[in-house]
Amino acid sequence: MKTIDINCDMGESFGAYTIGMDEEVIRHITSANIACGFHAGDPQVLRRTVRMAAVNGVSVGAHPGFPDLMGFGRRHMECTPEEIENYIIYQIGAIRAFCDAENVALRHVKPHGGLYNLAAINESVFQTIAGAVAAVDRNLFLVGLAGKKAPRMAEIAEKAGIRAVFEAFPDRAYTPEGTLAPRSRPRAVIKDPGEVADRALSMAAHGRIQAEDGTSLELAPDTLCVHGDTPAAVELVRHIREKLEQKGITAAAMT
Repeated sequence: MKTIDINCDMGESFGAYTIGMDEEVIRHITSANIACGFHAGDPQVLRRTVRMAAVNGVSVGAHPGFPDLMGFGRRHMECTPEEIENYIIYQIGAIRAFCDAENVALRHVKPHGGLYNLAAINESVFQTIAGAVAAVDRNLFLVGLAGKKAPRMAEIAEKAGIRAVFEAFPDRAYTPEGTLAPRSRPRAVIKDPGEVADRALSMAAHGRIQAEDGTSLELAPDTLCVHGDTPAAVELVRHIREKLEQKGITAAAMT
């Protein structure tokens, strides 16, 4: 039976501000990427989200980003390789401490927002991130963008001593180059549950999706990401799981 992971970015509330529908969405996913305090989250939210993942049997990953609370980590920042490496190590350390406190295993690292997008097109940045992950724990998976660059990213990760896994985004539009369409574009974020579920099935079962211009892209993802901060997040992920299960595809965490 074919399996695929379903992940969601979580723990992005901060102080008095609530972002996302974590408590509802987490019932339908298999992996949670938890913000580590740089782009979102705080110590209280971080520990609460780790605990919530454990209760729901959901695998935990670190979701490190640029130190950019004002921009939610989605803006590009000019940083040296040493700075990026230390940002990653620092943030993994934060979530790992709470995982240890809750007796939960940390399984993966998925960069956030601007850092993720930069790593998807810049080999040296991906190499820096892979080296940072390896310096902390070589058993951690590093999540990257599925597509044309995935084989090269897998090779870079392997040289660093870790394993890369690759994700696709059923609720995001793709450019013909295989990158995520900028959020400023119309329909960059797809909100219809039925359409998102169909896209998830195409990705999981066939390893393909249509770009904005109709181009067919090869993806071959190990995991599918659904964004928990969209109004229809719960319906999206529920429809995805139902559609996949109807076709004999089981949701299971990265192993």
